[in-house]
Amino acid sequence: MLLTEGRVELLGRIMSGSNATFLAELSCGDDSAWAVYKPEAGERPLADFDAGLYRRERAAYLLSETLGWGMVPPTVVRTDAPLGVGSLQWFIEGDHEEHYFTLYADSPETHDELARMALFDYVANNTDRKSGHVLRGADGRIWGIDHGLCFSAAFKLRTVIWDFAGEPIPDNLLADISPLADTVPADVAALLHPGEVVALQRRVQRMLQEMVLPVDHTGRRYPWPLI
Repeated sequence: MLLTEGRVELLGRIMSGSNATFLAELSCGDDSAWAVYKPEAGERPLADFDAGLYRRERAAYLLSETLGWGMVPPTVVRTDAPLGVGSLQWFIEGDHEEHYFTLYADSPETHDELARMALFDYVANNTDRKSGHVLRGADGRIWGIDHGLCFSAAFKLRTVIWDFAGEPIPDNLLADISPLADTVPADVAALLHPGEVVALQRRVQRMLQEMVLPVDHTGRRYPWPLI
């Protein structure tokens, strides 16, 4: 309700990203919450991605929900936000000093979730999985954020999550992704180009054949900066 219909008030700009990103307060009656707002008007033009990265933020959320993995915070598209059309994503409260590198090193109980995120990033073809894009919420749940650079038809995977490379993919996760080999849900496909939908299916088909988490044989598939 707050994400889809709440009043949006900008609180300030989040300066860590290259595109304009804002912390916003959502309110509806006595209810309020924070969200991260990414307007199309604040996107830096890119040679390899069309304008409208906010659609990919929404597509990543829908993909996560389709898989039943719940690893992307609730994300909607709003046309009535202060700076125009863009994505609104639920703000994750937690210790923002924690990120992928600290979680992997200090919290082995998170490794299964982190490995699952590595698979998600391959399926979504995430071009920008920095360590700081992995959060642990106040309830201990692991979240992935910043998915504007996903779903390219060309293989562009860049991530810091390579510690699980070559490990077998659990059968339950293979079962989760297997329907995507034949059909991408209409709500996800509607946010992507047709060639990107086909490429997503082919990545899933490859994972179902190899049954191990991807390996970077080049040593160059890292984002920058790493955090």
